[in-house]
Parts: sequence; C-alpha cells; structure tokens
Amino acid sequence: MPILEKSAKLTIQEQAIDQDHTVFIRLVNQMQTADKLQFVQLFEHLLTHTQAHFEYENKLMEQYGFPAIAEHQGEHHRVLTELKHFKQRVDKGMIAMGRAYISELIPQWFTLHVSTMDRALDAHIANICRVDRIKSPLN
Repeated sequence: MPILEKSAKLTIQEQAIDQDHTVFIRLVNQMQTADKLQFVQLFEHLLTHTQAHFEYENKLMEQYGFPAIAEHQGEHHRVLTELKHFKQRVDKGMIAMGRAYISELIPQWFTLHVSTMDRALDAHIANICRVDRIKSPLN
C-alpha cells in the first residue's frame, strides 16, 4: 500500500502546484521500497524538489498578495529545516530514522498542508483571477 495516494483531498486547481504535489507523492512512495542507496538518493531528490516547489509557491503568494503569506512561508521554512535535519541523519547511515520520518510524519504533514494552506492559496489565486476576468474590458 502506498504511503500517499493522490485523491480529491490532495488535488488543487493551480496546475503547476498540483503537478509538483504529484511528483512529491511519487517520490515518497518510491522511498517506501527503496534499498539503502536508493533511499539516500531519493531523500536528496525529495529535498531538492521540495525546495524548488516552496520557492515557486512563495513567488505565487507574493505575486497574488496572499494574506496568509507569513504563516505559509513559516511552514515552508519549518518543513525544509526538518527535511534537512533528517537528510543529515540519513547521510550518516540512519536510514531507519529517515524511513520512519517519511512513512509516519510526512504523510500527516503533507495531507494537512495541502488541504489547508495550499487550498487557501489556491482559492485566493482563483478569486483574484475571477475578479480580473470580471474587470476585463473584453468581457
């Protein structure tokens, strides 16, 4: 059984974010059956992917004037710090600790983050775009 599964709860309208989430889910699930070397490599890939994804989300929040930007960016910072901490342990051979983090803490965090913070950002962007369409002189 996969650690994470794509579902309506984990799907948002902003396609680029949603696609990044699909990659995140795939990486986490690959880590479940990876051997030690693969796990270390996948952990690095997950960290790099997550950093790039958060940078993209941060730019969107700034571009669209997202009111909860400080809270959302704070959560990004917290999770990146945690990922880096566990990556250091994985790099030192503490694979079991990394596996526990990926299988127990990441799914809970990811589901909550997408269903609350990312959904709020998604709704904000959709509302701004809807208002912009209404204001358009071409309508």
